[in-house]
Amino acid sequence: MISNQTIKKSITQLSAITRVDFAVYDTEGMLLASTWDVQDDLQDTVRQFADSPADRQEVWGYHYFKTPDEDGSPLILIARGSGDDVHTLGRVATVQLADLMTAYRDRYDKNSFIQNLILDNLLLVDVYNRARKLHIEAEARRLVYIVETEALKDDTGMQVLKGLFGGGGKDFLTQVDEHSMILVQELSEEQDYDFAAQTASTICDMMSMEAMASARVSFGTIVPELSQVSRSYKEAKMAMDVGRIFYMEKNIHAYSTLGIGRLIYQLPINLCEMFMNEVFVKQKPETFDEETLTTINKFFENNLNVSETARQLFVHRNTLVYRLERLQKSTGIDIRVFEDALTFKIALMVSNYIRHVQEHDN
Repeated sequence: MISNQTIKKSITQLSAITRVDFAVYDTEGMLLASTWDVQDDLQDTVRQFADSPADRQEVWGYHYFKTPDEDGSPLILIARGSGDDVHTLGRVATVQLADLMTAYRDRYDKNSFIQNLILDNLLLVDVYNRARKLHIEAEARRLVYIVETEALKDDTGMQVLKGLFGGGGKDFLTQVDEHSMILVQELSEEQDYDFAAQTASTICDMMSMEAMASARVSFGTIVPELSQVSRSYKEAKMAMDVGRIFYMEKNIHAYSTLGIGRLIYQLPINLCEMFMNEVFVKQKPETFDEETLTTINKFFENNLNVSETARQLFVHRNTLVYRLERLQKSTGIDIRVFEDALTFKIALMVSNYIRHVQEHDN
């Protein structure tokens, strides 16, 4: 669990302070790290000491210590030298190594627990039992965020998130795949979805400034207890998928504000295709040119206001009216009428969904 490099770094720092050389072995006599070039064959002595009931002993100028370990797999620390001073410093080093092992084990266990929790891989009784063992509060308001970044090949994005949320102990960061990072944030009673939106905005800004990469953030709903965290994760995942399909212009997607996009996302694809065939009897949306699509989208953005749309498109009002009439002739839908505009808007979203599904099926 704990790497040999981490052990090496720790005992090297201790050796520099105490001026005593240390070596660490496993119970099978395998050398894991040392601060001197170990020439003596200590493997047999290490194995014999590991099998003995003693916690420490001195043999041939070396002090042997077992790190306390509740899992029954201690490490063996050797302090080179004789005398009470070396023995005392060896005991100090053993305590430091044991604390380091505990910290890494807790970190690993918590990460594994959170991963299995959000993926809904735990029985309800296991959730509370493991949470109690890991000292994680079960009755607390929590929210799950998913963070996706572009053009990052290393763990830069995760390091940015650790800088923001890694110091409190109540928030958890993990990954379940190589494409996204997950934040499980504990909230106070006063913190609501406005706070969540601000947090998502901060993440996007920090990713842009620190990691030099654009980010897309989604989050689910606030859940009152630990066992429901998986629900918030599933909602955040749906929010990310729906946002990617229907709201590409946004980089923050809240499950509670997905609107009609969430409804379309859950429809069977054959029902969507049937709807498209009924609405677009003549021309299909995929055949629209860029000018027509720009005109439609801008018209919707301005709440069907012809004058404001013409102004933003830098065209004469009559030119815009001509385009809208041409669209009506080709589709049979007049988007200047609210009911037709609503139908047309939904149909465009359905068309995007169908295209997304087809691209991912191929």
